[in-house]
Amino acid sequence: MRKLRTYNEVGPSGESLVEQVVAQKSRLAERLASIRWVVGVASGKGGVGKSALTANLAAALASAGHRVGALDADLNGPSLARMLGVVGARLGSSEDGIAPPAGAAGVKVVSMELFQDGADAPLRWRGPEADGWVWRNVYETGTLRELISDVSWGELDVLLVDVAPGTDRIARLLDLVPDPAALLLVTTPSAMSRRVVARSVRLVREARVSKFGLVENMTAWECPECGARTDLYEAEGPDLTAEGAIEQWGAVPFDPRLAQTTDEGKPFVLANPEAPASRAIRALAVRLLQEIGA
Repeated sequence: MRKLRTYNEVGPSGESLVEQVVAQKSRLAERLASIRWVVGVASGKGGVGKSALTANLAAALASAGHRVGALDADLNGPSLARMLGVVGARLGSSEDGIAPPAGAAGVKVVSMELFQDGADAPLRWRGPEADGWVWRNVYETGTLRELISDVSWGELDVLLVDVAPGTDRIARLLDLVPDPAALLLVTTPSAMSRRVVARSVRLVREARVSKFGLVENMTAWECPECGARTDLYEAEGPDLTAEGAIEQWGAVPFDPRLAQTTDEGKPFVLANPEAPASRAIRALAVRLLQEIGA
């Protein structure tokens, strides 16, 4: 992968940071030209099952015959490589860029997990503390830009980007891809999750993203024997769909096997295709394709 210069290397005698960013943006535009639709999967809130949903949505789209890539934009807590079964896979290299490994259902995967040993610590800032938050933002944005532009994705129908928690991370993706084909905002029915995601909804609306929809995850548990539904959360917090703020595109019921099988690198939609959660994720895939005009 091309190297983004370190803080100490950026100076009068070297290539300027602005020049690096301009060159990267040019490569980014070239790379995105071969990707039909970029779809962000975000929340603003951690712990809502967003990565597992991304992995299963990718597998559902790929198993339906679409060419799919999955980019793990969580640089400090990557998980998509494991969930899509490519941990330990070798990254290829060519003049066109890094060749991503193909995981479950043929999904092409890129994640920081593929660049680290299992025992490696999360990424850390190693520069002066003065204005460190500015440089951390620059480096994180630059790394995400490289993970898109320096990877040889090939011709894709859909590139799913699993966005790290935090509304600032959503803004960062929109800086790179100002108007993605669609943005999915994932919440659980909990009051706290809805409050956090409400801020993400406001950000996305202010950014004038053309297509975005709400996905409510872990809505209830359905007994596989009798079909009875048990809510996991009390229905509190703001109604995110009130007054047309956002339209709900999907609702995925809780299933304890979903996390277990997905963590083992076997997406639940493939391992248990007839389970209610799997049917809900496939329905979400259909809705997503309808919304983006596939």
